[in-house]
Amino acid sequence: MKTQTFLFLVLFGIAASKAIAQDPRIPSENPRLIVGIVIEQMRSDYISRFWDQLGEGGFKRLIHEGTYCRNASYNYFHTQTAPGYATIFTGSMPASHGIVADEWYDRVSNRVTQAVADEAAKTAGGSFDAGHYSPHNLLGTTIGDEIKLTNLRQSKVFGVSLDPVSAILPAGHMADGAFWLDSENGAWITSSYYMPNLPNWLNEENKKKLADLYLTKTWDTGFPVSQYTNCLTDENPYETGIDGRIVFPYALPDLARGKSISERYRLLKQTPFGNTLTKDMAIALMVNENLGKDKFTDVLAISFVATEYIGNAFGPMSIELEDAFLKLDRDLEHFLQFVDDFVGKQNALIFVTSNHGAAQTPAYLADSKVPVGSFNYNSALSLLRSYLNALYGGGEWIKGYFGQQLYLNSDLIENSKMKLDDFREVIAQFLIQFTGVSNTLTATALQNNQYTEGYRSKMQNNYFPRRSGDVFVNLHPGWVEKSGRATSHNSAYLYDAQVPLIWYGWKVKRDMIVRPVDMTDVAPTISSLMNIIAPSAATGTVITELVK
Repeated sequence: MKTQTFLFLVLFGIAASKAIAQDPRIPSENPRLIVGIVIEQMRSDYISRFWDQLGEGGFKRLIHEGTYCRNASYNYFHTQTAPGYATIFTGSMPASHGIVADEWYDRVSNRVTQAVADEAAKTAGGSFDAGHYSPHNLLGTTIGDEIKLTNLRQSKVFGVSLDPVSAILPAGHMADGAFWLDSENGAWITSSYYMPNLPNWLNEENKKKLADLYLTKTWDTGFPVSQYTNCLTDENPYETGIDGRIVFPYALPDLARGKSISERYRLLKQTPFGNTLTKDMAIALMVNENLGKDKFTDVLAISFVATEYIGNAFGPMSIELEDAFLKLDRDLEHFLQFVDDFVGKQNALIFVTSNHGAAQTPAYLADSKVPVGSFNYNSALSLLRSYLNALYGGGEWIKGYFGQQLYLNSDLIENSKMKLDDFREVIAQFLIQFTGVSNTLTATALQNNQYTEGYRSKMQNNYFPRRSGDVFVNLHPGWVEKSGRATSHNSAYLYDAQVPLIWYGWKVKRDMIVRPVDMTDVAPTISSLMNIIAPSAATGTVITELVK
């Protein structure tokens, strides 16, 4: 009798184990697919502002079924596009991963370089100049790199975005591909860094001419204009718009008339259709590369950039910006449903965040009696050059100014028998006198001191000697550099630095985390969940609430 009971229990255990293994609702040991979704220029308040008009299957589903980190932020100074992506996927500060800005002055080559520029890389599948890009400026590994290193590169890693920087940096060094849109022909392309030619499936996808199809459409509001109650009026003086147009509807065929081919395709980035096109490409890639279909964890980074272009043109309080997010909400709903059907929610780990926020439109704040404005750096530089010529004699003392970083001609300064440290301090004291400038700091101070709080600490987190400037300018809260756009971003203030961070899918519980979370924590958290080593330059810590 005991023998029969024992055999019954053994057989029952085997049957139960098989049932569990076959149950599609049970999460796999590791996620089969990791999807990192970055929505550019998504301020931390947008989800709550737009909540009432969001659908149930996009942002609301992510929050209702996932873990929402409400106080995630970047703790460095230059909250620009490229540093944000590098920080998310390496788990480190710009001081470690080396992407200090979207562009910087290269003292060795004596020219400006973009974050992902690489003249050695050639275009694969597109126009000649559209593919000179790679991640070679990125120092350290990404989470995708580390996952591939755990299994002899059998995992697949891809990045997709309309822009090369937002496709390449998330994908990392060992990626199987990063794809972006060629503005010369509307095709999805890559560079020779990844492959000599486009895969056959992408050539077939490009034959569909989806970009051309979207250029035939008209962008109109999804709701009556009167229902956008959290926005300024449709016609207001604070928007620069699309070619000066600031009122719905935006008929793309009319806007494209008389433009060059490249200008026409760039229109897509200024409308929600650009995000939809990106979503379409991400789904096509998942299907054709069979992502998430074997035991090796695959990674897909999707970057939605249209919200950046729309935000810059219309500002955070515009109907256009809200409508863009409502349409993106529907794109997310479609994508999440596709993931359900293709790999299963329980097999996919998804995180959604942004690479930076944005300032309120300075002109709108000024009219609301808030003491803000736009810093005219061109005027400041002109006066600075005149001052230096009068003080030290004629010469090209300044090599360039990029995003609140001033680069000096160190060779000329040293040949003139002056100390570079003293020269930096003279400039810092001169610039601090300008309206809108809160503080200045020299590279000398950053090299010789260890700051632990305040703007100096965040500048230090952004400082990489070979690529950073000699003097840094910190503007007052709410101030932005004069650019001809409705707004911008590039400060350590919370409106630029704080972003949403939502986790969803594989083993993620419904929760809300209100404590501060550093955006360097994303990559180490994924590493901990998968029980692998964190990216090589990672400085972030694990979000413990997610790994319990």
